Amino acid sequence: VWTMTVDEYWEAGFWKRLFYRGFRNPLFLFGIAPTINFLILSRTTLNTPAHWRHGEKASVWWTNLALAILWTLEIFLLGWQTMLLINLPIIVLASSVGTWLFYVQHQFERTYWEHTPQWDFTLAAMHGSSYYQLPTVLQWFTGNIGFHHIHHLSPRIPNYRLEQCHQENELFQRVVQLTLRSSLATVSLALWDEDRQRLITFREAAQRKQLATVPA
Repeated sequence: VWTMTVDEYWEAGFWKRLFYRGFRNPLFLFGIAPTINFLILSRTTLNTPAHWRHGEKASVWWTNLALAILWTLEIFLLGWQTMLLINLPIIVLASSVGTWLFYVQHQFERTYWEHTPQWDFTLAAMHGSSYYQLPTVLQWFTGNIGFHHIHHLSPRIPNYRLEQCHQENELFQRVVQLTLRSSLATVSLALWDEDRQRLITFREAAQRKQLATVPA
C-alpha cells in the first residue's frame, strides 16, 4: 500500500497531497482499489516484479484465459446480467477482504520501516508484520493468515503449522497483536513519521506542523 512519510507529504504539491488523501480514504482503499486491482492491474504483466520468471508471468495469462472461458460460458448459459450478479459481489467482497487482511498486518502504528541500507530481514518479519488474532472460524477460513509474522520469517512453513509454531516459540508471541476491534484503529493511519518511527494520522501530522510553526 502506497505510504508517504510526513516529510514527503508536506514537500508534495497541493494536488499530489489531495490525490494521496483520496487514495488513503477507506472507501477507495478497501472498496474501489481492490476491485480495480483484481479486474485490471492483476490481469497484465506490465507491473510484475523484476524477478518474475517466464513461467510466473505465463500463469497470469493462463488465469486470464480460464476466467474468460468461465465468464463466457456463464454468459452463454445464464445471460450477462446473471453472470454479473454472481461474479461482481464475489470479486468485490473477496478482493476487499484480501486487501484488508494484508493492510492490517503491515499498516499498524508501531510497524517496522527502514531505509534499504539499514533494513533487516528478521526485524521486518517480526516487527513489520502483526499477529492478527482472529476468531477460530475466521482463522480457519483465512488459512491462518493471521500468523503473518511467521510466514514472512519462513514462507516454507505450511499454513496448518503456523499456529503450532506461534504457540511453541515464545519469540513469536512478542509481536504486535491485533484483534478485529483493535485493527479498526489502523484505518486512520496514513503517514510514516520517521522521527518517532510510527504511523500517524493526517490530523496528527497537521497538528505537528502547526506546533512547529509556533514561535518559541
